Amino acid sequence: MTSTPTDSSDLLNFLDDLLKSAKAAGAEAADAIAVESRSLSAAQRLGQPERMERSESQDLGLRVFVGKRQAIVSTSDRNPDTIRELTERAVAMARVAPEDSFAGIADPEQVAREIPDLDLCDWEEPAAEVMIERARLAEEAALAVEGVTNSEGGAAGWGLSRIALMATNGFAGAYARSSHSVSAVALAGSGTGMERDYDYSSVVHGSDLDSPEEIGRRAGERVVRRLNPRKTGTARVPVVFEQRLAGGLVRHFAGAINGAAIARGTSFLKDKLGQKIFADGISIVDDPLRRRGLASKPFDGEGIAGQKRSFVADGVLQGWFLDLHSARHLGIETTGHAARGTSSPPSPSPTNLYLEPGSVSPEELMADIEQGLFVTELIGMGVNLVTGDYSRGAAGFWIENGKIAYPVSEITIAGSLKDMFMALVPANDLVFRAGTNAPTTRIDGMTVAGQ
Repeated sequence: MTSTPTDSSDLLNFLDDLLKSAKAAGAEAADAIAVESRSLSAAQRLGQPERMERSESQDLGLRVFVGKRQAIVSTSDRNPDTIRELTERAVAMARVAPEDSFAGIADPEQVAREIPDLDLCDWEEPAAEVMIERARLAEEAALAVEGVTNSEGGAAGWGLSRIALMATNGFAGAYARSSHSVSAVALAGSGTGMERDYDYSSVVHGSDLDSPEEIGRRAGERVVRRLNPRKTGTARVPVVFEQRLAGGLVRHFAGAINGAAIARGTSFLKDKLGQKIFADGISIVDDPLRRRGLASKPFDGEGIAGQKRSFVADGVLQGWFLDLHSARHLGIETTGHAARGTSSPPSPSPTNLYLEPGSVSPEELMADIEQGLFVTELIGMGVNLVTGDYSRGAAGFWIENGKIAYPVSEITIAGSLKDMFMALVPANDLVFRAGTNAPTTRIDGMTVAGQ
């Protein structure tokens, strides 16, 4: 792998040869993707190194079309004889595949003409000693918090990938992206009264990482707060989702406006385009071009240029996440949200998706709640995007008279996403720490039940 951000000619030259081979084998159209990755990780538990791992990989995916029939093959072997056999096999598969009237690569006029620099790559690989030190400092800071009794360890990770995409429609593009992460998991209490919590930082550039000491301290403080939780009865009360959990609500929204689900008619929002589904003032934005964004990319998995879009504006649903296939199915234009690997066709997916912040602090958001729940952990996947039903296990803190009162656990929160979206109120504390983000969020009228 190269060490300069501008050198992608090796991958693009290889893909060019691959596409020529596919055409020679009988493909009428084709696209190909190459991904080269390397990663490094370290972990420590109770003062002892637990893991030090390094991996490298190179993967290749080819999609060929014969009319409206397509086939996909993938390999990690770049031997010329293997590639020739691969292309021949792919074309043979496509000839007997079922027809799909919506299949096909982009028209030449649809593809991106410029590849923006989004500052997505920190090219310097950290030394193993640096990774070990990050893990050590995170765990030690967690163990130093009064009340922490044990640790599941500190960990540090780094990765770098180069991605190249080329198609017979004339598109050719490549970019690189890196990632750095540090985490700590702390335990407090003992026996059946033991609690567990964590904290982490994940960024594109190492210089943007929170300090390991801060991450460990936060993990320790979080778990100590959870000691001696109480049970709760059943009631309809306001539920406040902690900032780092609130992004899950936005992910449920994204799943419900996925173009593939809309085309199949399997989303509870399928008939809501142009209608108000959130309260006045609510906006949800997707921005693939965010500099140093954890989910940023200069073009999508079909070579379409991305752009910042509002999918909810003033509470009104503005559109769907679309790739070419779902867009053709619905008779509209793609939004440039195709995501893909090397062994599967593209499918719609958000990039840097976020709920825009409100105007009040989390404390002000809770100030008028006489009885309610502040959720800091969610368990299970009881969300049905066909019906909008929502039911998940949870833990957190009970709110009394506008203040956090005591920890609670073994509870269930339930509602309908349709009603939850309309009742949603965001605080002003939006922080970009994942691919999908939201500020602390309040939803009135949810059912909370003890287990």
